[in-house]
Amino acid sequence: MYYVCKRLEISAAHSLRLSYLSKCENLHGHNWILKIYCKSETLNEDGMVTDFTQIKKLISDALDHRNLNDVLPFNPTAENIAKWVCDMVPNCYKVEVWESEMNMAAYEK
Repeated sequence: MYYVCKRLEISAAHSLRLSYLSKCENLHGHNWILKIYCKSETLNEDGMVTDFTQIKKLISDALDHRNLNDVLPFNPTAENIAKWVCDMVPNCYKVEVWESEMNMAAYEK
């Protein structure tokens, strides 16, 4: 099995729709760190699992310097973002979304 991991930093804002009162309901931003893990039993014709540049283009172009509420069709929690990223990237099996140094959510297929 071959493995790769791409780390991205995304600057983006969001506000959360929650079932309880929270300051996170107000628009606020993070410098998100995304760790995107891909794997494959075989390499593509270029000798790669998934091209790092393709991962960056798919995710950064969609999310960087955006209001995530305007571009994602769901409540943009770190957990939901992790699943969305995993679904977007070929051969992805796990994503970590760090919204701060102390707070991380992950999704794994």
